Amino acid sequence: QVQLVESGGGLVQAGGSLRLSCAASGRTFSSYAMGWFRQAPGKEREFVAAISRSGGSTYSADSVKGRFTISRDNAKKTVYLQMTSLKPEDTAVYYCAATGAVVAITLIRRWDYWGQGTQVTVSS
Repeated sequence: QVQLVESGGGLVQAGGSLRLSCAASGRTFSSYAMGWFRQAPGKEREFVAAISRSGGSTYSADSVKGRFTISRDNAKKTVYLQMTSLKPEDTAVYYCAATGAVVAITLIRRWDYWGQGTQVTVSS
């Protein structure tokens, strides 16, 4: 299995940028597609972005498309979420996830492993 630890969250003003990191343990990191989800208070966890095993393909939710970029460094066993043009509605706990699945990536149940989450707060 893989263990995931997010970092990089914090407080940022609207329009600002922030980069989240997710460090993975285990020897099979490259076997997993990686993703980011977020959950605001009182709301369900929602899909943000995902990246294929090799990093060759990425997918983003419409709400963040053009603003957030997901990437991975398999040598460092780390996945990143570069967030720009942040909006107050981006405020949430952001979770890193891993899955061996290659379909239905927006569905929570398709993801096998989760990090503890990191808080991102965007002030207006």
